Amino acid sequence: MFNKGMTDTKAGFVAVVGRPNAGKSTLLNYLAGEKLAMVSKKAQATRKRMNIIVMHYNAQIIFVDTPGIHEKERLLNQFMLDEALKAMGDSDLIVFLAPVTDKLTEYEKFLKLAQAKGVKHIVVLTKIDHVKQGDILAKLSEYQKYQDEFEAIIPFSVNKKVGKKQLLDEIAKHLPNSPFLYDTEILTTENVRDIYKELIRESIFENMSDEIPYESDVTIDKIEESDTFDKVYATIVVEKETQKGMIVGQKGAGIKRVGKLAREQMEFFSGKKIFLDLHVSVKKGWSKNRESLEEFGYII
Repeated sequence: MFNKGMTDTKAGFVAVVGRPNAGKSTLLNYLAGEKLAMVSKKAQATRKRMNIIVMHYNAQIIFVDTPGIHEKERLLNQFMLDEALKAMGDSDLIVFLAPVTDKLTEYEKFLKLAQAKGVKHIVVLTKIDHVKQGDILAKLSEYQKYQDEFEAIIPFSVNKKVGKKQLLDEIAKHLPNSPFLYDTEILTTENVRDIYKELIRESIFENMSDEIPYESDVTIDKIEESDTFDKVYATIVVEKETQKGMIVGQKGAGIKRVGKLAREQMEFFSGKKIFLDLHVSVKKGWSKNRESLEEFGYII
């Protein structure tokens, strides 16, 4: 139930930002204890903001997963950067993810953006299991020249389960006193349709190479739901006929591979059996066309 009457609770929005492939979605799935955000080894997989809710003692932390901060290129990339910047400005706190092997230049770029937004931030050193203890200490020492800029710096490893409580404790300290903003039982404000779409997109990223993941999107045409079984009808949209041929593959092998992984992930998420009916269509230049982008929900 909503916690309307209590005043000793805290709630707030926390933007999670960093360069593409800094580990944002991996960290958020780990904090939530559930696979909600799209994870891919390929950069710039996340396109839109997504709210992931984590309860921590008397605090409701609404994490906002954002696209990676990167230079503007085509229209879709411009939308992605705008999404990240809006999330920073709308939040009570920012968590900046900095892989421990990165130079400080990425942080320095972020710092200019954060100062313009006037929002406090925490630095999280990710992927610390990839380096030796001495390298972690050296990186912490490098960041000390900016110690007046950040509220805390926290080494973090999903694989070694290091830093979770420290991070959540630190975030909770900086949230405003507030009743809980959402039902304490829900993990995300996204609807099932959007999550299914992202799981199909993730399968495309995992199974297809070159430009296809970046020049494709997914529409959920129809969902027929029951308590134990969902029928999902979806279309993968690409920009070129050659891309369609590559996704379909020889004798349909490509689309079967994409569909199999997507269906498995959808079943894991929903706890139901899934029937997935997947098709491919071509919409030339959709990612470079403002009207087409708006049809897919990317409002520039």
